[in-house]
Amino acid sequence: MSDPPVQKVFAYVTHGGRLLVFRHVLAPEAGIKVPAGTLREGEAPAEGALREAQEETGLLDLRLEASLGTRDYVPPGGARVYRRHFFHLVCPHRPPERWRHDEVFPSEGAPGPIPFEYFWAALPDGVPPLAPGHDALLGALCARMGLAGR
Repeated sequence: MSDPPVQKVFAYVTHGGRLLVFRHVLAPEAGIKVPAGTLREGEAPAEGALREAQEETGLLDLRLEASLGTRDYVPPGGARVYRRHFFHLVCPHRPPERWRHDEVFPSEGAPGPIPFEYFWAALPDGVPPLAPGHDALLGALCARMGLAGR
């Protein structure tokens, strides 16, 4: 019998026609990512996406717009399935162009705090290559926003 999938949430945070992305300050080899994390016991995916986005970015007035779908992901050489729930969140105020924020309580036992550097990327074609699977539903996001591409 295999282990149940690890439940993850991914937040595509937008402001205008831009997507919020970040890099790990201390581990740039981790690639460019979108806010994401592990669901807590009993937590609904939509609640988890909003919580993770707020904790990781420091943006506290984000608005949940829509669920974009779910995808299963198995890392190369891995055996564990990660069930990834993707959501569209909107930043309703004018955010900084770039900023650093520390994730104080990282999931999966990693020591914290972890400094992240955030910046905005123009949708659809200005988004840099993302870490594996982080771009899984960018096409659905762009379609929902009425943007061509991806």
